Amino acid sequence: MPGHGLVTDPLLSSDSPLDGDAERPVRRGRIVDPEACGRLLGRIADAALGPDRTDSVIVLSHPVLAGAGHRNAARELLAGLGPTRVLVLSSARAAAAHAGPRDAGPLLVVDMGAELTEVTLLVGGRIADARQAETGLSDLDPETLPATLVRTVVDMVMSMWRQDRHGAIRGALRKGPVLAGGGALRPDVTDRIARCLGTPVRPADDPSTTVVRGAGQILSSVLRHGVTPAASLSGRPR
Repeated sequence: MPGHGLVTDPLLSSDSPLDGDAERPVRRGRIVDPEACGRLLGRIADAALGPDRTDSVIVLSHPVLAGAGHRNAARELLAGLGPTRVLVLSSARAAAAHAGPRDAGPLLVVDMGAELTEVTLLVGGRIADARQAETGLSDLDPETLPATLVRTVVDMVMSMWRQDRHGAIRGALRKGPVLAGGGALRPDVTDRIARCLGTPVRPADDPSTTVVRGAGQILSSVLRHGVTPAASLSGRPR
């Protein structure tokens, strides 16, 4: 929350329902245990919103290529918390809101998380193309992590380059990709990506929280102006 920072994170709390051997209810960006996820969201809402949810707005960010079924499942859980509105946007859109330039040109967002690696091309704030690998930092051998992760990212960028008919990837690479997620904290990864792509890279400020802070910025804008931002919040590639 503006002026307050992180209000609550049940996954880090000593009284978290996920203590011990319990499985996390979200895996690879998908809700795998709706009941446990609902309880977790309820704890967050109680701490951040209190019992009266009137005029409250919740913003949900999801992996770029999350299917409609997964997005709808998340919407239903959030609707059960009683907010007035629920805004849904992709994680790349959220990262761009926090770390990317404010112009309407092409932007490449590389998100290297614990369980997913995503590369997204945004043009004018809208998703033009995206790739996803269901592997992340937690899956890779520490000794081979830099080489494997960089190869995964570069392969996805090159795949997008081959299908780019309008030069958007070239324009985005000239600016330099924005790097988010825990992988962006590793110079052995970021330096290799820069060398392989032949362009400077821009690790986001505190990349592990770039997505949630970008979502917070969009939420603040919506609350301040009372309208949904012009950029698509659906997260569906065009």
